[in-house]
Amino acid sequence: MNTKQLSLIIITAVLLLGCKPDSKDSTQKLKAKQVDTLERKKVVYQVFTRLFGNTNTTNKPWGTLEENGVGKFNYFTDKALSEIKALGITHIWYTGVPHHAVITDYTKYGISNDDPDVVKGRAGSPYAVKDYYNVNPDLAENPEKRLQEFEALIERTHKAGLKLLIDIVPNHVARHYKSLSAPEGVEDFGIADSVNVQYSRNNNFYYNPGESFKVPEWKNAYQPLGGENHPLADGKFKEYPAKWTGNGSRASQPDMNDWYETVKVNYGVRPNGGKDFSKLPEGFENKDYKTHYKFWKDKSVPDSWTKFKDIALYWIDKGVDGFRFDMAEMVPVEFWSYMNSAIKMKNPDAFLLAEVYQPNLYRDYIKKAKMDYLYDKVQLYDSLKRVMQGRGSTDNIPPIFDELKDIEHHMLHFLENHDEQRIASTGFAGNALKGKPAMVVSATSTSSPTMVYFGQELGEPAKEDLGFGDPTRTSIFDYGSVPSYVRWVNDKQFDGGQLTEDEKNLRDFYKRLLNFTIKSPALMGEYQDIHLYNQQNSEVYNDKILSYVRCSAGEQLIIVSNFSPDNAYRFKLQLPEDLVSKLELKTGEYQVKDQLYNNYTSTLKVKNSKAIVKIDIQPLESFILKIQ
Repeated sequence: MNTKQLSLIIITAVLLLGCKPDSKDSTQKLKAKQVDTLERKKVVYQVFTRLFGNTNTTNKPWGTLEENGVGKFNYFTDKALSEIKALGITHIWYTGVPHHAVITDYTKYGISNDDPDVVKGRAGSPYAVKDYYNVNPDLAENPEKRLQEFEALIERTHKAGLKLLIDIVPNHVARHYKSLSAPEGVEDFGIADSVNVQYSRNNNFYYNPGESFKVPEWKNAYQPLGGENHPLADGKFKEYPAKWTGNGSRASQPDMNDWYETVKVNYGVRPNGGKDFSKLPEGFENKDYKTHYKFWKDKSVPDSWTKFKDIALYWIDKGVDGFRFDMAEMVPVEFWSYMNSAIKMKNPDAFLLAEVYQPNLYRDYIKKAKMDYLYDKVQLYDSLKRVMQGRGSTDNIPPIFDELKDIEHHMLHFLENHDEQRIASTGFAGNALKGKPAMVVSATSTSSPTMVYFGQELGEPAKEDLGFGDPTRTSIFDYGSVPSYVRWVNDKQFDGGQLTEDEKNLRDFYKRLLNFTIKSPALMGEYQDIHLYNQQNSEVYNDKILSYVRCSAGEQLIIVSNFSPDNAYRFKLQLPEDLVSKLELKTGEYQVKDQLYNNYTSTLKVKNSKAIVKIDIQPLESFILKIQ
């Protein structure tokens, strides 16, 4: 029995026991002991590897690696990793590790140059992978030893008590894919394709026979490398016949807003949508990964399936603990069942996180595709963003938790990542403090993992225009540094020595919150909304406030957040009678104490099956009140 299976058994047992408070009898002691062994919350720290530790502050638009500097694997020192873990982190996602197309010349290491006409930015998109069996040469002190340097980072990460994820992007690869490091017998994508047909089951790509690829027509004064003279920036890229583009464009000349730097991978899906592979039998959404693995063992699958399964297992064998799968919804569920079950057979505790943005697909990708976690973007993230921007209501939050109740553990929460605007940016909230109540909700509302993007804990506003990337988002396409993070790195001391007081205070908030979440048994227990009840029964309580209860045997929490940046509120927060009964609260008074800063207490008064606690909450403040 693996750790996850044991944890699920314990979770089930604890939930059956309900949210009863501690008592001195032996039964209650047993319940508390079971809670102590329960799986705790996971917290993922996404770090854009190329930017980490780079203290060069030049940040010249379209600057070269030499001008703007670049982060290295070796910058993740033991000290750096220990400080990241101390923030309350359990997993680190090293974004942009696989070798993707870059403009920097590495031909002396046998690496072919990439064409600026099909590369986004100077540093390149991490989602246009050129060699899945090696890592980005930019990230190595010695590019010739780049894989060994990453293997050493894997060891340091594990030594620090962290697990690590990297990206796999099965939907597409770089326009010029060429592996120098593939194991013996492994062919590159497209090598064996029949290119005189649009589609064949075992082709890795889709083709437009008889047509040559054409570079997009540039608009809005855009030019590759900002218009700099470059021998390959000539408006041409040799590709015959033209391949379909990563986002599904079938045009031989994609639009500049298409993913023109990538090629769509064929998984046995015909151009008309038909599928040339076996379907999962009825009821397989309820089967475990071992049954899925057994199902596929004797099945013929398209060549691309095998290639990506082998890539994933290659990295698992090197010690990678899981993956973030880019645009998973663009790849068939059946493929994921095939690959993820193979991954789980090798590492049952592998952490599998996927981008899926269509709520009607969530359950298929969790249950059939065997994903552990999906982004909760279009529901929780988008709703929280609107509230933070002052154009949304907290009334919209509880229905999300109700709708996702059966899969809540699988919906990873975040407020920032590499695709989204920074909270402190002018395009989002313009003030990092507005993210504090949202972060409390994101981290404490369900049992799912929480994700934090590096620099989020410092209030990074992403003001820099580095070239291809736009301000408000930290650029993933350009060389540069992250100003607030430079101050935290503090000349490689990784001690925050140059942070402003505001940055120190914000990081302290994140550290307190995240460390609480990874230790709290209640956050792996039950959730009950009390927001809508208080909206109906209080004159002061309003839709700038959000409240709910989290509980397990041994710990009961009342969580209250004020999203208003201007108004403090005083009100009597009420618990519904059914909740009072579930919590087995007897007539009397209970002290409740905030677990974030330990400087706020109040009294929960219970009488005639009704419970009321006075709340005095400041603008953008949150309380995690533990019932004593």
